[in-house]
Amino acid sequence: HANVLSCRSAPSNKSRYLISRIHPRDRTAPSAAVSSYTTDTLTMGRGKYPHVAVIGVGGVGTQVMEQMNANPFHGFQLVAVCSSKRMLISTKDTCLKPVAWKDALNASETPVDFSAVQSALRELAEQGETAVFIDNTSSQAVAEMYPGLLDAGIAVVTPNKKAFSGEVALYQGIVLADAKRGKYLYESTVGAGLPIISTLKDLVETGDKVLKIEGVFSGTMSYIFNNFSAVEGSNESFSSIVKVARAQGYTEPNPADDLNGADVARKLTILARIIPEMKDEQGNFPLLHGYRSVETTSLIQDAPSSAVSNGDEFMKWLPEQDAHFAQMREQAANEGSVLRYVGVVDVKNKIVKAELAKYPKTHPFATSLGGSDNIIMFHTERYGKRPLIVQGAGAGNDVTAMGVMSDVLKLMRP
Repeated sequence: HANVLSCRSAPSNKSRYLISRIHPRDRTAPSAAVSSYTTDTLTMGRGKYPHVAVIGVGGVGTQVMEQMNANPFHGFQLVAVCSSKRMLISTKDTCLKPVAWKDALNASETPVDFSAVQSALRELAEQGETAVFIDNTSSQAVAEMYPGLLDAGIAVVTPNKKAFSGEVALYQGIVLADAKRGKYLYESTVGAGLPIISTLKDLVETGDKVLKIEGVFSGTMSYIFNNFSAVEGSNESFSSIVKVARAQGYTEPNPADDLNGADVARKLTILARIIPEMKDEQGNFPLLHGYRSVETTSLIQDAPSSAVSNGDEFMKWLPEQDAHFAQMREQAANEGSVLRYVGVVDVKNKIVKAELAKYPKTHPFATSLGGSDNIIMFHTERYGKRPLIVQGAGAGNDVTAMGVMSDVLKLMRP
């Protein structure tokens, strides 16, 4: 079959086993069935290569699959691929071909069955293999599977913010499960491929004291305000810039989902829960109700419900706000400042907020940003006089998938 390869049965010697590993072939050689790849069988130590199930193959998920295929020397073993409607899953007799996944998935008549995926990964984990559940969705239901996966010794890698920025009970369940068996990595939930979470964890785990984190966390908000409130000045209307951003794919289909500030609030929740000093006196994680507990300034609080629920209706309504935003821009310019939508975790005062704020035209948030860049400043005891700054593309399928893949590779390191 086009979508599978015959699996070789493993030898009885439990310390060694046979795997199908994909590697590049002579690019000039024809091979219709598997493009420019072939397989050979290598004898390797148990647990050497990760066995992965990829859930969600939209923009980010497709890029994850592409990057997996582009780096065959890592020897990824594909256990399952799931879209929203159908799936491919390997069995004892058949192995999935990573290079042929798209056509095979489109042709599949197997409905999605997460319990079957979890069962297959659990069996591998019990055999001492590295089993990885990659969640590329934005699904709350999938996020709620994480504690059970981790309890079964299955690692979770995801750009899905839901589990880490929602109600504290789910987050607590994930942390407790991780302490027992599985590992969870979620670098790409904040800043896509930028090392934001890993930098914060390094600061915390080496004993530095985080005083404040502030930054432009939304690629959408970054693009809009870099153009609307530029250092050199701008006369473009707010709605016209949002219209261009939407046309270029910088916003959600309904820009209201970006301009309400919830995305930034979710990212702030994820970071705040990593900082020990943000816990209360009983040691409870902060922000009981997740992103809903963040002080968030919505830029569309006056929008009618019809505009909030429909992107085209929203774009018809938005020009009504142009005079309001123009007035704010003019006021900031008169003070020598620009407008930026920022997120702040103020550890000293235990305040977490997302807001539209004014920054001097000499500030890095005014001078350093271009396009849809993110920029995050870590103010700590060690980085007291000059904060540690991480900056770069904070949105896009390719860089988000890079963040996912780098987390998977971390699981392979001793």
